[in-house]
Formats: sequence, C-alpha cells, structure tokens
Amino acid sequence: MCQIALYPGTFDPVTNGHIDLIRRAHEIFSDVIVAVAHNPHKQPVFSVNQRMSMLKQAITGMDGVMVTHFDGLVVDFARKMKAKVLVRGVRMLSDFEYEFQMALTNRKLSSDIETIFLMPHESYSYLSAKLIKEAAALGADLSSFVPDFVGQALQKKLRRPRTF
Repeated sequence: MCQIALYPGTFDPVTNGHIDLIRRAHEIFSDVIVAVAHNPHKQPVFSVNQRMSMLKQAITGMDGVMVTHFDGLVVDFARKMKAKVLVRGVRMLSDFEYEFQMALTNRKLSSDIETIFLMPHESYSYLSAKLIKEAAALGADLSSFVPDFVGQALQKKLRRPRTF
C-alpha cells in the first residue's frame, strides 16, 4: 500500500481549494508532500520561498504533510521522494482534459507512478489562482477564497489604485 502522495503545483497563491485538497489527500495517505514547482513558463506573483512559506502557514497542525519545492520532471521528483502517487485537483470539466493529458504523459514517462484526481469541496470548485489574483488587483474581499494572510499579501502586491 502506498503511503506517500505528492501534490505538485504552482500554488501562486495557495487557495482554500488547495488546502481542501491537501486535507482530502491526507485522509487517504499517511504522508502528503506538497511540492511547489519552479515553473519557467509562468510568471508567479510570489517567489518559490514565499509560496512555500504561505503553504507551511496554511497547513499548520497537519501532521504528515510537508512542503518542499522541485524543479524538473514531477515524476523524477516523485521517485526521489519515494511517492508512488501524484495528486491532482480537478475543479471543472475544463480542468480534466489538461490533467488527463498530463497524467497520461507522466504515465508514459514513469509507469510506476500513478495519478489520482481529487475534487475539491463544491464551494471551492470555481476557484482559480488566476481569478483570485485578478480580484485582488481590483481590491476585492478575498476572505472566502484564501487564508487572510494570503489575501493581505496579494493585496499588498497587486492592488491597483482606483481611478475615477
């Protein structure tokens, strides 16, 4: 039985949906590794260290969950961490096509690592980091989307002055 799962992602920023998936994965696996990706194709608002720090704060009290970072192929990192399962979140049908392609590619690259899809609670099914960043830039109340400390950091980084 596999006891270690790897939940990779950009987490820019960590949302309540991400936290929900971490909790759900931890109900299935004794150890969950949350791995922040160094993704050269995305332009993150927060550095890898900032994202890791926010994740660590968000999962305080979740024994058996650790936060780290990785660069390169996720299957190589999973093997290094002795994880046999990748956890991926699927919010909407539109997510599934991309996630399915990625899962099949990872299976082709490393047939010994399986991907499981978890759905967040329906109250988080519409959340995306991109939309949250857009809302933050426009000064929206983010309290139902992200932990308060994440919302404050986003507002500080992204809030545009209002023009009338």
